[in-house]
Amino acid sequence: MLRTLVFATSLALLLPAGATRAETPKAAPARKTDLADRVAGTYKGDIISDARGSSKNGVTVTVTRVGPNKVEIKASHARIPTVTIPLEKAMDAILAASGPYVFLLDTVRSPDRLDLTIDDASWSGNRVAAPATK
Repeated sequence: MLRTLVFATSLALLLPAGATRAETPKAAPARKTDLADRVAGTYKGDIISDARGSSKNGVTVTVTRVGPNKVEIKASHARIPTVTIPLEKAMDAILAASGPYVFLLDTVRSPDRLDLTIDDASWSGNRVAAPATK
């Protein structure tokens, strides 16, 4: 009996504090909303200029947050390929932070209008739905 008590006491001293009882996982802290959250959603509009073909009406663009201040653009028309764009804020606008693409959303004058130029095709449209919350 004494041997068991000595062993249990020795084991308790070797384990980190709290290791002898079950620990409950802590909830992850709430993530701060960023630019990608602000622009995520579905937009409908038109390809208004295309270096490789004619204009196209009724093109849907889906903007999905893929990381902090980073979005993925997917379009319903093949002329606009799927791309990932880092974002930054400049005065009242949310813009592409780098890369060959144009991404423009004026948060004051027209907060639901998005303008894109990707792969020599320019598209302009308006938000029709915000992303679903998880």
